[in-house]
Amino acid sequence: MAESRRENLTENGEHRSFNIVTTLSRFADDNLNIFRNISTGLAFAGVIVIARSIKLTATFGCASEIPLWFIERNVSLRGRVRSVSNQGLQVDHVPIHVPLLSSLLTKRQPLTPLEVRLAGVELTPEGCNWLGQQLRPAEMVWLRLVGRQDETLQCVVSVSTGRLFSVCLNEELLQLGLGRATSIEGVDLHSRFHWRLQQRLLQAELRAEKRRRGLWREESLWNRVTRAVRDNMLVHTLKHLLGWTSRRKDQ
Repeated sequence: MAESRRENLTENGEHRSFNIVTTLSRFADDNLNIFRNISTGLAFAGVIVIARSIKLTATFGCASEIPLWFIERNVSLRGRVRSVSNQGLQVDHVPIHVPLLSSLLTKRQPLTPLEVRLAGVELTPEGCNWLGQQLRPAEMVWLRLVGRQDETLQCVVSVSTGRLFSVCLNEELLQLGLGRATSIEGVDLHSRFHWRLQQRLLQAELRAEKRRRGLWREESLWNRVTRAVRDNMLVHTLKHLLGWTSRRKDQ
């Protein structure tokens, strides 16, 4: 009797467990689309939260809006050239476009451009003119962030010359002798990227100096003699004396 009772209890327990599993399986099968939609919705919401937190599709209108970690990790931004000045560029930031996400996350289009300086380059007047000739209005450029000072960005500026190639304008200006290599202020001096960039810029300047390009071009002998005579104090004194003598004669 005791054994048969235990067998009955065991069978009843197994039957109940089977019924619960069967019920759950049927419920899952009947509501499979609901579960799929919930999973998709949660995944989409997670992507939105992540994109918003890392400012994936944000449009920046000034340097202070750019997260610090963008600069620390030398993130690259896209932009369209608005104008070229004797200090550098004014660029309208163009954010990454992600279907659906961009329309949900983009709140406004800033009217002010980003103030951009070519990191490690001191432009000459000829360099400013060259930039103005190379970069047309609305030209698309890439800005690799190097540093930030107030509302000014120090960047490595590149422009695409085809599908696979691009030109670094910082290096190109120095190779043509249209600027001088300078130290980059406001950056981590222990950064490997910073040291590699400074090395590339110095090598570009050295090539221009060896080839006598731009500001490294030697003056002709006649120009050097003329400048030396013009700046000589004795010549200035003689000119002054001759002018004084001619005025005395006129009187």
